[in-house]
Amino acid sequence: MTVTTTDAAPAATAEAATVEFRGLRRQFGPTTALDGLDLTVRPGELLALLGPSGCGKTTALRMLAGFETPDSGAVLVDGRDITHVPAHRRDAGMVFQSYSLFPHLDCVDNVAFGLRMRKTGKTERRRQAAELLDLVGLGDKGGRFPHQLSGGQQQRVALARALALRPRVLLLDEPLSALDAKVRLTLREEIRRIQSELGITTLFVTHDQEEALSMADRVAVMRAGRLEQCAAPAELYGRPATAFVAEFVGTMSRIPGRLDGGTVEVLGRRLPVDGEPPATAEVDVLVRPEDLKVGTDGACSARVVATAFLGATTRLTVRLADTTEVKADLPTHEAAALAAGDAVTVTPRERPVLVAERRTP
Repeated sequence: MTVTTTDAAPAATAEAATVEFRGLRRQFGPTTALDGLDLTVRPGELLALLGPSGCGKTTALRMLAGFETPDSGAVLVDGRDITHVPAHRRDAGMVFQSYSLFPHLDCVDNVAFGLRMRKTGKTERRRQAAELLDLVGLGDKGGRFPHQLSGGQQQRVALARALALRPRVLLLDEPLSALDAKVRLTLREEIRRIQSELGITTLFVTHDQEEALSMADRVAVMRAGRLEQCAAPAELYGRPATAFVAEFVGTMSRIPGRLDGGTVEVLGRRLPVDGEPPATAEVDVLVRPEDLKVGTDGACSARVVATAFLGATTRLTVRLADTTEVKADLPTHEAAALAAGDAVTVTPRERPVLVAERRTP
């Protein structure tokens, strides 16, 4: 399923490419890695492929890079079929999780390596490499070797090296997963800045939803080789197309409810249903923590199990009368009066909800 949205792509340079995956299928023995993937990356946008391990996101990236060949389907750049074009002729730069720097070369020579293979003169390639190191914030580290750099610095060098050949497409294969949290945060902001500045079409593979939502213009959520939904981060979070997307992106509670026409009865309220409901009457209603109101007035039918301080908000884990546990977010100054064991009421806010088939214990 491909979802189109009205969100405009960022301003792109004249060289920014359009990338298309058309009906990509790939089987590895009994395992289906891709099962008819259709997806378009717009010129100059950063699109994140998000999903659990084994969903096919890295296989799709490797097909664009030229490291894998589909069993059927096609990869196109600006309408040109490059499915069987060798990797070194695809005009794509790739950054790997493992950096893959040459340990015997300093930063300048690592960045300039591709230019050297293209027979660019020594003076010119070192000039370009120095400019790229400036771009990634390492202008004063050109003479250092990889072992003299931190993990985050090595990844910046790898990014500069990928950009050295001025590729029309930039491919990032979980480039931040080996770094600690603080470095990841800094580097993802830097990658986004550089990508926006250059206007280069970028495909970013990650299993980290926060990373995808904070960096990407659009996020494509994959599951078992298929595309579940592709949308801007706010749309993906606020209006997930499927139960899988709803639960994979952000936190979602399942609460037993009962369908009645186009509405569902849940926690004493009747709410409109968003999307196509299942055929069964007994369903689970999917609700975000911010869409549950917690109070102490009226007939208290639930109890607080735990609280987690998140800064301006506090997340409560609440056990309902039927033993279902849900997550609810409150402003911290309101949650301060509540503790584990306190009796509370839980009410959903008046807005459309996504429903799914009842999950059996």
